[in-house]
Amino acid sequence: MRITHVLSAALLTLGLAVAPAAADSSPSPSASSDAGAPTSAGTSFRTATEFEQGQEATAGGPPSGGASTGDYLYWSFPADAGQRPTVKATVKLPDTHAAQTWQVDVYDGLRRRQACQYGAQTRTAAQGAASVELTCVMRTVRAWSEPWADDPLPGTYYIRLTAVSLTTADLGQPIDASVRVDSKDVGGSAAVDGSLAQPLVPGIAVTSDSGDGDGDSAKAAVLSSLEPDDGWASGWWSDRWVWTAIGGVLAALAGVGGYALTRGSGRPRQVPPGA
Repeated sequence: MRITHVLSAALLTLGLAVAPAAADSSPSPSASSDAGAPTSAGTSFRTATEFEQGQEATAGGPPSGGASTGDYLYWSFPADAGQRPTVKATVKLPDTHAAQTWQVDVYDGLRRRQACQYGAQTRTAAQGAASVELTCVMRTVRAWSEPWADDPLPGTYYIRLTAVSLTTADLGQPIDASVRVDSKDVGGSAAVDGSLAQPLVPGIAVTSDSGDGDGDSAKAAVLSSLEPDDGWASGWWSDRWVWTAIGGVLAALAGVGGYALTRGSGRPRQVPPGA
């Protein structure tokens, strides 16, 4: 009976502890709506159009957004530690065109090109195809990394969409492009012992401030105005601590259960002490 009570307590403890950890490992919902999503794209890193994860940013042809074949289209979005972003891009092509090859690239805040774990990062649209879809599943964003490594770190990420193979006749034709980013929360399996002092959010523009009124203006970098909904969460806490606590509790319960099984019924009454 005692062993049954011990095992019941162990299962109850494990169930209560696993519930929040399992919730943390579920995919992040797309909390942001498309309301207020940008309808144009930048033409360089410094003019990249910002948008939130879960939104669908678009860039239409003239006169709305001025997107056309041969252009470099740039967007930016924030990503935090523990997230595995998936970048999806769709290009609606002109009614008449030759075969075209399109490519989507992702760069971090230090302008380092990030490799895709999987996905069709480059695709060729056959002659007359209506659209082409591209996907880049990034590596999991880490809270900290060695200076020489190119691991994804918390901060701003840039998307560059462009055609890498075009005929001269197709240059300048209007297109409609859209990009969307959704992340899966990987959780403690990607946790590391360290964190960044600041996210990789470099200045994207420069503004002049002449507050002293003497005509002299000082230039200051304008940082990205977007960040994750709950702020930058890089730090020491992860659900790995939960699993460590579960392991400690189970080890203690296993010790108690082993002792209860092996200690026996004690010394028989008819056997004198020291015999």
